[in-house]
Amino acid sequence: MILKDILNHFEIDVNLPDYLLDESFNKVFLDGDLSKKDNLYKITIKTRQDVTHNMFIRPDDEYPIAIMSELPNGRLNGMKFGQIKGNVEYINEIPDF
Repeated sequence: MILKDILNHFEIDVNLPDYLLDESFNKVFLDGDLSKKDNLYKITIKTRQDVTHNMFIRPDDEYPIAIMSELPNGRLNGMKFGQIKGNVEYINEIPDF
C-alpha cells in the first residue's frame, strides 16, 4: 500500500514530495481513525496484538511523515521521513500533534 492510496482513502489533500507519495506503508492504516488539527493529520489504529500505530502527516514540516508504534509494554518505536528521499530518522518519542 502506498501513501498516495492512504491519503486518497481519507480524502487528505496535501502537498508532499513525490517520493513519499510512492512510499510503501502498511495497509492497516486504512482501518484507522483520522484526526485533524489545523494542517496536521493523525491516523491511529490499534491492532489485535494491542499495538497502537500512528501515522502523523505534517506537510509543512522538515519531516512531513512520521510513523510511531506503541507496544503493549509502553515502549515506542518509529521513524520519520524527510522532504528529501533517504532522509529518514528513527525515533522513540511521539511527534507533536
